Amino acid sequence: MPLTSMRRVLRSGADWIACASRDEQTAFLNSLDDGTLMALPFLFEFWALPHQLPPEGDWRAWVVLGGRGAGKTRAGAEWVRAEVEGPRPLDPGRSRRVALVGETVDQVREVMVFGDSGLMACSPPDRRPRWEATRRRLVWPNGAIAQVFSAHDPESLRGPQFDAAWADELAKWKKAEETWDMLQFGLRLGMSPRQCITTTPRNVGVLRSILALPTTVVTHAPTEANRANLAASFLDAVRTRYAGTRLGRQELDGVLLDESEGALWSLAAIEAARIDRAPELDRVVVAVDPPVTGHGGSDECGIMVVGVQSKGPPQEWRAVVLADASLAGVAPTVWAQAAIEAMERFGADRLVAEVNQGGDLVETVIRQLDPLVPFRAVRASRGKAARAEPVAALYEQGRIKHLPGLAILEDQMCRMTSRGYEGRGSPDRVDALVWAIHELMITPAAHWRRPRVRSL
Repeated sequence: MPLTSMRRVLRSGADWIACASRDEQTAFLNSLDDGTLMALPFLFEFWALPHQLPPEGDWRAWVVLGGRGAGKTRAGAEWVRAEVEGPRPLDPGRSRRVALVGETVDQVREVMVFGDSGLMACSPPDRRPRWEATRRRLVWPNGAIAQVFSAHDPESLRGPQFDAAWADELAKWKKAEETWDMLQFGLRLGMSPRQCITTTPRNVGVLRSILALPTTVVTHAPTEANRANLAASFLDAVRTRYAGTRLGRQELDGVLLDESEGALWSLAAIEAARIDRAPELDRVVVAVDPPVTGHGGSDECGIMVVGVQSKGPPQEWRAVVLADASLAGVAPTVWAQAAIEAMERFGADRLVAEVNQGGDLVETVIRQLDPLVPFRAVRASRGKAARAEPVAALYEQGRIKHLPGLAILEDQMCRMTSRGYEGRGSPDRVDALVWAIHELMITPAAHWRRPRVRSL
């Protein structure tokens, strides 16, 4: 039976078993002979999650992007099995020379070879490869060989040649570019050499380059997709700690996060700014960057809640971004009401709003809902990047912190460069953040005077 047809049969069977009643499942398993029952755990096509199966078609690189524990290692190990194994234990497979590349030799051995989801654990007894420690390689009963390589030593890939390769956690290799290049020169055997890359996504150049190639295919899954094989306490703990953060989107959701070249804010700086709870604050403001129009296709209305500790001289002031209450595609009265409610919720003492676009109408809309709201109108006399640069400098000094739940704001921050914003639409959340920091720290610091000490 052709591989594609077999895949459809196995997947349809797995789907039927998953949906069947307990009695039907029991009857199905009881109908199998001993040999089939023994083989069933090793028929990965039957048990695999959709993201763990390689896409059909003619491709050179298959990238499995996933969160921690999403089953990436199992996908890579099973793909290597499918490449090297034939119909019977001694029959040749599609590939006979495989490169196993990880960050270090130890990690290849402990994760890709001997790990719980590694090649040895996934292989049936009659097809299990032999580990030759001194030569750092696996040898299958049919003669196929997989050699181990470290991304710390790209030159070790100079010379050997392969018809298949598995690269694990490529996005965290220290010498990723050099190692990847050397691997591509060695991937030259057979009619159509292929490679599988299993990695948690990070915004590194080599991964972006691979994903941009027309010969690359991608499957993707969050950690949650593999929840049946993960401890419930682990999922609860990481959801509680990292949900709504950029780190959570990367490590749990498996999302490749962008950071523009020359960005005013880096991923590292934002991660360093993260705290779990806010300290006691001296002032809180809600800043609004309103859209020009109020309909489904309009820009977002950025609404940021920020507080400050402002005792002592300005160099000792510290700010905390408390919440993002931004809205998209709503009428002016809706975002104005949301801003006022955010003030009440966080005990803010002022509402700051940019009025370049809406002029007096912005204040009019707000005062229709609350005539007594403390309001300050601000007008932009410089471009967005110029206004943002002194705020970015405060982040570099470690003087602004973030509470959880600000992932979309942080995405916009990483696309704001000295040349302007390089994301889609307008950086409304960043604009609102910048206005809040100017109101709380930058403008007051410019007018701060050290108290005079009167002489006796």
